Amino acid sequence: MSVVDNPARSRFELALEGGTAFATYRRAGDVLIIPHTEVPPELEGHGYGSALVKGVLELARAQGLKVRPACPFVTDYMRRHPEYEDVRG
Repeated sequence: MSVVDNPARSRFELALEGGTAFATYRRAGDVLIIPHTEVPPELEGHGYGSALVKGVLELARAQGLKVRPACPFVTDYMRRHPEYEDVRG
């Protein structure tokens, strides 16, 4: 599973068997503001949301971007994973 940027839709996507999980974003310079994440309801509870957020944070780090969580799920994930503090924007 890998997270990909879909700039045409302003979202990161994780293709899953049975649907797509995604995290919408807005760019403000070198900061990605993440206001919403979504996993198809029938696929919730399997760790796909965490895999999505981890992938977003890894992509941001690789591109030298910061992430400002505006979504409660992303905020909680970053709180529970201090190893991503360097990408908090």
